[in-house]
Amino acid sequence: MLAAFVRPRRVFEGDPISVPQTSSGRVLWRYLRPEGVKLSALAAFLISGTAVQLASPLLVRQFVDAAVAHVALARLLLVAVLFIAAAVAAQALAIGSTFFSEQLAWSATNRLRQDLAIHALGLDMAHHNATSPGDMIERVDGDVAALANFFSQFVLQIVGGGLLVVGILIIVWRQDWRIGATLGFFAVVVVVMLHGLRNLASPQWERVRDAFSAFSGFLEERIAGLDDIRANAGGAHAMRRFAAINRELATSNIAASRRGIWIYLFTGALFSTGFACSLVLGAHLYLAHTITIGTVFLFMQCAGMMAMPLITIGQQLQQFQAATASLSRISVLMSKEATLTDGEGVAWGLARSDAPRVAFEGVSFAYRADAPVLNDLDLSLAAGAVLGLLGRTGSGKTTLTRLLFRLYDPQSGRVTLDGQDIRWATLAELRARIGLVTQEVQLFDASVRDNATLFDPEVDDARIVEVLTDLGLGRWLARQPRGLDTILVAGGGLSAGEAQLLAFARVFLKDPGLVVLDEASSRLDPASDALIERALDKLLGGEGRRGRRTAIIIAHKLSTVRRADRIAILSDGRMLETGDRRALESDPNSAFSGLLRAGIEEALA
Repeated sequence: MLAAFVRPRRVFEGDPISVPQTSSGRVLWRYLRPEGVKLSALAAFLISGTAVQLASPLLVRQFVDAAVAHVALARLLLVAVLFIAAAVAAQALAIGSTFFSEQLAWSATNRLRQDLAIHALGLDMAHHNATSPGDMIERVDGDVAALANFFSQFVLQIVGGGLLVVGILIIVWRQDWRIGATLGFFAVVVVVMLHGLRNLASPQWERVRDAFSAFSGFLEERIAGLDDIRANAGGAHAMRRFAAINRELATSNIAASRRGIWIYLFTGALFSTGFACSLVLGAHLYLAHTITIGTVFLFMQCAGMMAMPLITIGQQLQQFQAATASLSRISVLMSKEATLTDGEGVAWGLARSDAPRVAFEGVSFAYRADAPVLNDLDLSLAAGAVLGLLGRTGSGKTTLTRLLFRLYDPQSGRVTLDGQDIRWATLAELRARIGLVTQEVQLFDASVRDNATLFDPEVDDARIVEVLTDLGLGRWLARQPRGLDTILVAGGGLSAGEAQLLAFARVFLKDPGLVVLDEASSRLDPASDALIERALDKLLGGEGRRGRRTAIIIAHKLSTVRRADRIAILSDGRMLETGDRRALESDPNSAFSGLLRAGIEEALA
């Protein structure tokens, strides 16, 4: 229900962001394309580094041939110095390539993570209710983190290694076409083999990502329910489930690694064979006085140099399989579309702080097709009126408020504010007109200021202090070491009463014309309850405003219900009774009168 407070940016709830799903290369290009300068710098470092590496075997040949020919020591020293300089330059250029590659990886994955987060925030509540928070976190963060190597090392190793292999083949071919043809043949065989094996372990890596999602979901759920687990001696069961999930994670990792290692083994075996063939052929040509001993060294070094990038490419293709699994899961998430979209906007004719008329007209709704929650329900509320909404658990009370916030849309019927169908409004303008207080108050790891305003920078500090003081939180605020800048710990730091008062402060700072109170004071001690009652007086009485707010109160407490002008009682998703509170109270045959006689808390339990 937190979404009711947030002022959603249009980008969250407009057209869904889509990631290309047909090609990993297209995904790569989409997120690397904005980094033109870094890409150019990376290309320059890769090309320069390749050129310097290619100079090394040429210098070795020159040194060996010069040594055999007994040339002057000064010339040998010059060649040696050039070789060392080339090695140092190659390392420096490799550092530069790695730097820009990592920069690209962080930029690309951060943009992808942002797109995923925005897309996830725009999905309907139905999706979030069916998906554990741990699974969503794993998809938005874990799968993207798994792509970091894809966005950095894949480009660096594949492109750099490819350039080096082509350069080596050109050098060797120019020295002797037979050696060049031998190495070229093995290079082609390796490339074909790598292409054929590129998807060998993809299903296993997708299983690994699913196992990580299950692991994250398990941790999130068990940590959230830690108090209940401890109180009910559920630790042993939790640890058994933890062991089972870890076992699945280990098994899937081993299975994926076993398949992926075949790429490395085949590549290494082929190049060992190629290296041996080059050695034999080089020795034969040398004994036939066709090439010099320096050229033999050149061939051997080139064979070794060519083996490493191709083996590395094989390793990267193994990582690519893991990245492909993550891309597949990301694509599945991105393919999900929100059914709740922004309307074109409504000219309400009123400021957001003015009290609106509210109506539910023939509303039917079900979370699942086989389990209707609301059935052809009609309910209206005049501007500035207070409605007490009663009914047993599961009767549809909270569902009504969710429809009002457009967390869901009804399957039939409509919800209106001031006669306008709320589906015509943008989600931002609709939710700006409504405030919500529930019995569960969400705190954030953020400052008192941000927790009170829900990260709205436009609210003045003086107004925040005024509202907190007016609601009875002045002493609590004075105890905070840094005042409004004090960081609150999510899930703690305030008593239940203080947290509820902070929730009321959020509504006062937002100043909407319509408020919904969902059992906002059902779990408080008498002292805290007195402060809440005072806050309710201010909130519903419209103190300091031009008029009263329209309000919907879901409550089990008699003191709270007596604030209502009208009463509506739901039963199994239908309207059991509705009318003026005083009239229903005085009618001994009314359902509301019966609840009062029985005691509302007991009757609605």
